[in-house]
Amino acid sequence: MSKKIVHDALILTVFTLVLGLLLGIVYGITKEPIELAQEEATKAAYAAVFADAADFSATEYDRDGANQLVSDAGFSDTIDAVVEAKDASGAVIGYVITVTAKDASQSSITFSVGIQNDGTVNGYSITSIAETPGLGMKAEEESFYSQFQNKNVTEFTVVKQAPAADNEIEAITGSTITSKAMANGCNAAIYYFQNALGGGQS
Repeated sequence: MSKKIVHDALILTVFTLVLGLLLGIVYGITKEPIELAQEEATKAAYAAVFADAADFSATEYDRDGANQLVSDAGFSDTIDAVVEAKDASGAVIGYVITVTAKDASQSSITFSVGIQNDGTVNGYSITSIAETPGLGMKAEEESFYSQFQNKNVTEFTVVKQAPAADNEIEAITGSTITSKAMANGCNAAIYYFQNALGGGQS
């Protein structure tokens, strides 16, 4: 009986080692393509919110300090990246701030927000979302995201009727939570822009 237990244990050990080796090989093969795809998605998001930029340059920023700043202001969002948008001469014409909204309906939503030096929000581009199809996923549709484009406001607010002011965003029907998550994320980016980047003014 004990020999059988040892035999079975050895088989299980060998099986586990082989499986681990295969998983390691698969990870090694897929890691680079996945990272490349993520990098391309990020570049596409930057370009989507700052079409006038000729180049984007990552800036060093204090992630913990940034998140503490927006948290102290009442946001549950996090600031994940800060990138300078530059024109062909290398002059900074604004920033792309990547935010993760933690208060969405299904899970966190990560997106990039483009903000010009004068505070005008170019809009947002989503890089990660898993909201309800036909409802929260409409945050990716132009009919919703276009409401955030070319707006020079200090904050956005979500309403359930047709907007009566420049800073008002009409909620996605049946998905007010997602709508507010997108607005809050944009507001966190604006707040960080105003309070940590000096409003972007040189």
